[in-house]
Amino acid sequence: MTPTTLIAGGGIGGMACALALARAGVHTEVLEQAPVFGEVGAGLQLGPNAVRVLADWGLMDALNECAAFPEALQVRDAHGGQQLGHLRLGAMALARHGQVYATLHRADLHALLLQAVQRHADEVSVRAGSRLASFESLAHGVNATLENGETLQGQALVGCDGLWSAVRAQLLGDAPPSATGHLAYRGMVRAADLPRASQAHVVTAWLGPRLHVVHYPVKQGEWFNVVAVVQGSLQPTDDAQGWTHEAHMADLKRALGPACGELMTLLETVPDWKLWALNDRSPLQGPQEQAHGRVALLGDAAHPMRPYLAQGAAMALEDAWTLGRLVSAQRGTPDWPEVFAQYAELRWARNAQVQARSRRNGTIFHASGPLRWARNRAMALLGERLLDNTWLYGGPPEPPAPVPDTPSIRKRKTT
Repeated sequence: MTPTTLIAGGGIGGMACALALARAGVHTEVLEQAPVFGEVGAGLQLGPNAVRVLADWGLMDALNECAAFPEALQVRDAHGGQQLGHLRLGAMALARHGQVYATLHRADLHALLLQAVQRHADEVSVRAGSRLASFESLAHGVNATLENGETLQGQALVGCDGLWSAVRAQLLGDAPPSATGHLAYRGMVRAADLPRASQAHVVTAWLGPRLHVVHYPVKQGEWFNVVAVVQGSLQPTDDAQGWTHEAHMADLKRALGPACGELMTLLETVPDWKLWALNDRSPLQGPQEQAHGRVALLGDAAHPMRPYLAQGAAMALEDAWTLGRLVSAQRGTPDWPEVFAQYAELRWARNAQVQARSRRNGTIFHASGPLRWARNRAMALLGERLLDNTWLYGGPPEPPAPVPDTPSIRKRKTT
């Protein structure tokens, strides 16, 4: 029987992991707890670092069919409406960072990864309705037990099972994620239903005390994703893990306070709102928190982050790409403890940096008083130098050892 690596979780991280390993010749079995494969939620942003990974996997045509490619990021005051900052994207992002900036629906990203995985049917088996209950890491493999009592064997296990990861809980034995005190109202609206002033193909971030709102095009610009983040908490009876809490515009209005007319008009066009409580963990403290022995963590299972740098999905893609490159560097059956040790050493510090920057951005976005004044003044003086993230968008970092017959990701034609 062909040796198999187990992947817990069939979301974006799990699909990316399965694809990266399949491209490296590794057979995997993906265990998804939901009865069908799919993705919930709303939109997401992919910086040039994430798009670079998709391009390396040959997925640019699929991305072009479902994404939008904003021309700019504009930052505005949620109360007064005035512009605070501006960053050119589009062709300028391509010139600066070697790849474009994309925005799309989570379900579309998941679908294009799933379709790519299905083209590797000989290497990947996917199972829905298979929730991991526990695992046992042995000298030469991993035994995984599902909730229905079935036991599976694999050479290794990658936990891609998200913020509330069962793999992480057993591997690290740490506490559950903690509430951030922030709530996200999420909605989608057709571009044609928006006020004309809000239909531009740009990412717009409105900043106010204890709140911010972001909207951007998805689905080739035919729809817009709208997210309003305010400070607050769910009722004790609500499920903190859910994406599907119904929300109402009246509640959002109360939370926003005196927002400017243009912003309120835009929000009122959104037909339905969902409410999501933001939870996270402290930034990674070392490689031991991302892998141990024959078990590794990837994406939100390893390093959940607040959405204020728009890099959650991107870091999962980078994790998967790095893991695939490391496996490709080996010949024959991978030495999984060695691969995972290298993977954790390569990834943990960058992931921790993004986690920390995301937290810091949340404080800056929601600032009031002197910090708000300083933020606005800095954007006015520094302009694009403040808003661009060259350290981030130039990634993912290449593994240090050259991979024979595998050209650098930055030397390939990706457009």
